[in-house]
Amino acid sequence: MLQSFNGAEVVQYDRTLVLAIELSNKNWVLAAQVPGLPQTKAKRAIEPDKLALQSAIDGYRARAAAAGHPVDRVVATYEAGWSGFWLARWLIAKGVEVHVIQPSSVPVDRRMRRAKSDGIDAELLLRTLLAWLRGEPRVCSMVPIPDEADEDARRSVRERTELVSERVSLANRIGAVLATLGVEDYNPLLKNRRRRLADLRTALGDPMPPHALAKIERLLSRLELVLDQIATLEHDRDAVAEVPASDDASRMIQQLCSLRGIGVQSATILVREAFVRRFANAKALGSYAGLTATPYNSGGVEREQGIGKAGNRRLRTVMVELAWLWQRYQPGAAQVAWFRERTGSTGRRVRKVIVVALARKLLIALWRFAVDGVVPEGATMKPAV
Repeated sequence: MLQSFNGAEVVQYDRTLVLAIELSNKNWVLAAQVPGLPQTKAKRAIEPDKLALQSAIDGYRARAAAAGHPVDRVVATYEAGWSGFWLARWLIAKGVEVHVIQPSSVPVDRRMRRAKSDGIDAELLLRTLLAWLRGEPRVCSMVPIPDEADEDARRSVRERTELVSERVSLANRIGAVLATLGVEDYNPLLKNRRRRLADLRTALGDPMPPHALAKIERLLSRLELVLDQIATLEHDRDAVAEVPASDDASRMIQQLCSLRGIGVQSATILVREAFVRRFANAKALGSYAGLTATPYNSGGVEREQGIGKAGNRRLRTVMVELAWLWQRYQPGAAQVAWFRERTGSTGRRVRKVIVVALARKLLIALWRFAVDGVVPEGATMKPAV
C-alpha cells in the first residue's frame, strides 16, 4: 500500500523486509525498511560475516513480529564488486530475494563536497532498491547473478590474459637489463634462451657481468614458469573444441570455431564472457560490451562522445580485433559490405572509428549464430576436416 511520509508517497510492504548491505573489509553496514516501522530506517553495523548478517535479519524479523507485521518476504541488495556473488548465492539459499546493483548506475549527489559514509551509502542503496521494487527500472542497473559453474569456467580465460601480460613484463625486464649493457638480438621467448645467454657479450666484447647474468637467469626461471602455465591453460582451452560438447557453452564454442576468421581463443572469450548470459535484446548485448553510442544533446550543443566503454572490456577488445579479422577472412559478409560502403576512400582515422560500429554489428550476428544458429549473412564456414 502507499503511505504518506514527509510529504511524499512511499511504498510500505506489510510483510516484506527490505534490506541494503554496504560491504567493506572493516564491517558491513545495514539499512532496512522493517514492516510495521514505516518511519524508522533501521541502520546498524555488523561484523563482516554471514552469521552476523543472519543474526541481523532474524532481529529485524523479531522487531516486525513485535509490531504485528510478521515477515513473509525478505529482499536484499548490495553493490557488485570485490566480494563477488558468493553472498548473493548464500542469501538465496536462505530464501532471500537478492538484487545485485551495478555501482556506477546509482545516481549520486553532484555537489562538490557531499557527505559520504558507509551509512549514507547503505541508505542510498535502500532507497534505490525501493524505487526498483516500485517498478522504476531506470533508477539503476541490476547485475545478473551468474551460474557458479559458468563463473568458475571464466577464470581460466582471464588467468591466461593475466599470464600473457606477465610474460610481456618479464621479457621487457630482461630486455631492459641487456639494453644497459649494449646487448642486442636476444629473444627470451625462444627455446634456446639458456644456451644463447651463455654466449652473450656486452657492447665492449666482455662476458656478461655476474650480477646481471644472475638476475637474468632468475627472470628466465620465472618466465619459463609462466610459459608452462600458459601452455597448460591453452591445452585445456583447445580440448573443449576437440571433444564432443558436454554443455551449451562447449557447443557454442565449437559452433563459433566453425566460422572462418574465428579461433578457439576468440570463441572462448565470446562464450565465457557474454554468450552464457541471457540478454533481452541486441541493444542490451551491445551495452554490456560497452560498444553503444553516448550522444550529448543539450540545448544548442549536439555532439557524439564515442562509445560508452562501461561494459566488459575483455569482450570489447576481442570484438574490435575480430572486426579487423572479419574483413580479411569474410570479405563477402554483409557486415564487411556495410563497412566498405561507409568508409569508401576515407582515411585511416575514419576507418578506426567505423570499425567500432562494425564490431557491434558483428557481436550481435555472432550472438544470434551461437544461440539460435542463424548464420551471419554472407559468412563462410571452415572446410570440414
